[in-house]
Amino acid sequence: MVTHPSILLIEDSPGECELFHLALAQTGINVTLYIEQDAEAAFRFLNHLAAHVPGCSPGEAAGVVSTARIEGAHSDRAHSASTETMPAASPSLPALILLDLNLRGQDGCDFLKRLRSDPRFTALPVVIFTTSDDPIDIARCYASGANGYVVKPGTFAELVQCIHDICRYWIDRNRVLPMIGTPC
Repeated sequence: MVTHPSILLIEDSPGECELFHLALAQTGINVTLYIEQDAEAAFRFLNHLAAHVPGCSPGEAAGVVSTARIEGAHSDRAHSASTETMPAASPSLPALILLDLNLRGQDGCDFLKRLRSDPRFTALPVVIFTTSDDPIDIARCYASGANGYVVKPGTFAELVQCIHDICRYWIDRNRVLPMIGTPC
């Protein structure tokens, strides 16, 4: 079974997650969408994936993943992976992480610094996807290791186009070195 690329969206607003899911479905791009609502859950999820990726050293893999998992962009609903196991065939890390800067009670830059300090995740593309257009926030994110910074658009049509553009670049156009024989 061949898996298609995936995106990990780290966003604490259920409404924003649903809008993102609906906009992603409108793009026609077939990706698996994983959603985490806080930084700790995102780390547990990434550790779980890394433990099953050939070449990655075992991390703090959790036995149960609390991720909302959406199978492909055309799925009608998210379902909890806390009662399911992760897919056994062709495990891989997400092709892209979209990170909200302003998580409830958490700073996205702190998550990003922690992610970049783990050698298994330093090469994962992370795009900040937030409402802030503050130059100080932008500078902090790039200094913390962000690969991109996108301000959330104001309308649904703009959101669909924005997600389409992000996916086309980071999933279809961007090239990374193959992970074969290299540690994560």
